[in-house]
Amino acid sequence: MNTKKVVYDAPKKKRQVQFQSMANGLRVARLKGYVAKIEDETRRYFEQEWGNKEGQCDLLEALSEVTILTASRCLHGEDVRKHVFKDVQKLYHDLDHGLLPYTPFWPDAPTKAHKQRNWAREEMVKIFSKVIEERRLHPENSDGTDILSVFMQTKYKDGTPITDQQMTGLLIALLFAGQHTSCLSTTWTSLFIANEPEMVDRMIAEQEQVLDGDMSKPLDYEAVNKMEFLHNCMTEALRMCPTFIMLIRKALQNLNVSCTDKNGQKHTYVIPVGDQVVVSPTVSMRLKETFPNPDKFDPDRFGPGREEHKIPYAYLGFGGGMHSCMGQNFAYMQVKTVLSIMFREYEIERVDKKFPTCAYEDMVIGPKEKCIIRYKKRVYKNK
Repeated sequence: MNTKKVVYDAPKKKRQVQFQSMANGLRVARLKGYVAKIEDETRRYFEQEWGNKEGQCDLLEALSEVTILTASRCLHGEDVRKHVFKDVQKLYHDLDHGLLPYTPFWPDAPTKAHKQRNWAREEMVKIFSKVIEERRLHPENSDGTDILSVFMQTKYKDGTPITDQQMTGLLIALLFAGQHTSCLSTTWTSLFIANEPEMVDRMIAEQEQVLDGDMSKPLDYEAVNKMEFLHNCMTEALRMCPTFIMLIRKALQNLNVSCTDKNGQKHTYVIPVGDQVVVSPTVSMRLKETFPNPDKFDPDRFGPGREEHKIPYAYLGFGGGMHSCMGQNFAYMQVKTVLSIMFREYEIERVDKKFPTCAYEDMVIGPKEKCIIRYKKRVYKNK
C-alpha cells in the first residue's frame, strides 16, 4: 500500500507539519462550522430512510451510512459529497476490508484483501487528484471550510506543498480514524441509552433544557457542548466497549517501570529498546479499582463529585499520552449531533432484549450480533 511520506511513514519534520495541518482542520473555529453540515446530512438521511413512519432496521448499518455522509461533508467538502461521493464510498469499503488484525504487523502480506485495498487507494488518488485540480482552477466552487482545503494550503518548512498523493493519504487516514470509531461510538451509545427508559428520559430532558424547549431548533456548537449528560453517555459507552482492543507503542529507549502487587510489594521491570508495548483498554477500563461496579453502564461516574476518568491514564477511550486521538473533539461533536437529532425525532427500541456482545476478533470492535431496532416518529404533546 503506497503510504510513503504520510503520517507515521513520513520523516519527523514532515509528519509534524502534517499533524499540525490536521489539527488546524479540527480546531474549534472549524468545528463550529461543521455542526450545521452534520445536522443537514443527518436530517436528510433520516427523512429519506425513516421519514414519518415506523419500522425496523439494523442500527449499526444506518449509523454507518450517517457517519460516512457527515464525515465526507466535513473532511472532503461539498464538491466531493455532491459529485463523487458514491465512488469514494465504494472505494472506502474496499480500503476498510483491507484492514485486518494482522495488517499492522504485516501490512504488505500478499492477500486478496490487501491487493484490493492497494487498488482502491490508487483509485482514490485519481479521484482526489481531479478534485484538487478542479479546485485550483475554480476555487470559487468550494466554501473552503473542509479539511481538504486546509491540506491544499499547507506547505512544508522548505516551502514545498503537500503532494496530491500525500493529501489523499491524509484524507484516508482521517476517514479511517473517524469512520469506524465514530460509527461504533454512536451505535454503542444509542444502544446503552435505549436499553434503559430512565436514560432516554434524562437525555430528552437535557435536550429540552439546552434547546429552550424548542425541540426543532437548529443546533450550533455551543448547544452541543452543553449536552453534558449525552457527553457522559458517550464516554461511558466507550469505556465499556472501546473501539480498539489494544493500543501499541514501541519503546525508543530502555524504560524502567515500577509497580506494586496486591501484597504491597514493589517491583521494577525493564522494557528493552525496540520492544512493542501493548495496552488493552478493554481490560484496563473494567478494573474495579479504578471504575467501581465496572460492568454497569453509569454515565454519572464522569460527573461532578466522582470524575473517575481523571485518574491518570485510567480512561483510554481515545488513547493517551502524546499520541492520543487528535480528533476526539470532532468525534464528540459529530456523535452528539447525530444522536441529538435521532433521539429527538424518533423513539428507539431494541428488538432483541439480549444486549449485543463485542466482536473482539475484529480489528475495530463493534457489536457481534445485528443491532435490530424499532423506530417510530416521536410526537410531542405541545405540537
